Amino acid sequence: MTASDERFMARALELARAVPRPSPNPRVGAVLVRDGAIVAEAAHEGPGRPHAERTALDGIDATGCTLYVTLEPCSHQGRTPPCAPAVVEAGIRRVVAPFEDPDVRVQGRGFEMLRASGVEVSVGVLASEARALNSAWAHQRRTGRARVTLKLALSLDGRLAATDGSARWITGAAARAHVHTRRAEADGIVVGAGTVASDDPQLTARVSTDVHQPARVIVDSVGRTSSRARVFAVGAQVIVATTHRCSHETQTAWKETGAEVVALPSGPGGVDLSALVAELSRRDWLEIYCEGGARLASSLLRERVVDRLELYYGPVVLGDSGPGIGGLGIDSMDQASRFTLVETRRFEDDVLVILERGGR
Repeated sequence: MTASDERFMARALELARAVPRPSPNPRVGAVLVRDGAIVAEAAHEGPGRPHAERTALDGIDATGCTLYVTLEPCSHQGRTPPCAPAVVEAGIRRVVAPFEDPDVRVQGRGFEMLRASGVEVSVGVLASEARALNSAWAHQRRTGRARVTLKLALSLDGRLAATDGSARWITGAAARAHVHTRRAEADGIVVGAGTVASDDPQLTARVSTDVHQPARVIVDSVGRTSSRARVFAVGAQVIVATTHRCSHETQTAWKETGAEVVALPSGPGGVDLSALVAELSRRDWLEIYCEGGARLASSLLRERVVDRLELYYGPVVLGDSGPGIGGLGIDSMDQASRFTLVETRRFEDDVLVILERGGR
């Protein structure tokens, strides 16, 4: 790996990031280089659209070029033709990529095809950056289900709110703005009925006027949520996950707002959350972003469906207030849920701690 390899791969990653939202496909950028100069570049724009490699190759003589691409060129027929044969046919001399595609239809077969055809392949350039770019997609490819991210804003001593119930605002404006960015990246936002009742949130991504608005998912096993809540009034998809304990009248009122009502089995804390994750994953979702309060957070962790924690710590100490997480039924360290630190970031006086569950 050379400094030039990193520079051109960084450009490919920049192109991939610039695409608004190719979900459920990954973000992919491609850069063609000849004699140290970029001759073409492209990014994948979404399902059914040409892959980044094919777009970059279109209409130019790429003989002898090096291709920098943020994901292994595919070797299978999907919505669009495979890219690895096109790379070989174009006369590419060398392919540089960050890592092997985790999709079971690829998993190194693209690299094998290239090498068998005499193309030099270099793997590992800016791998951590590329993995982070498509981490939710890679999780979905590996596991067959959407990644479940639990977001909490906490005091330094792990509290969600003061004793009077107030929680606005534990974190500052910069951290809250980042939450809106994360909402726009997710397929859906999940909250509990208690959050809707106490905060009456809109659950929108307030980033820009043309940003993707995720679906809003309300977990309400018994029908506490009013059909007049603000979440039903904003023009984005609303899904209410409930159980047989919710009355037909309440479900009808929700449906009359345009919401979709999904009846699921009951779990220990109300709705069976494993069943909810399975239901949402069937919709080709990549990430489920959970923003509920202590009850939903505890249920998600107790049922062990959380893959990623995003914990925003504000510079306050609340003392004898409501805990952020509780009621997990853990009696010993052997039973504890364990996560691995992935990243920390600072937003003014707040700190974001990102952790992921290992061994899934």
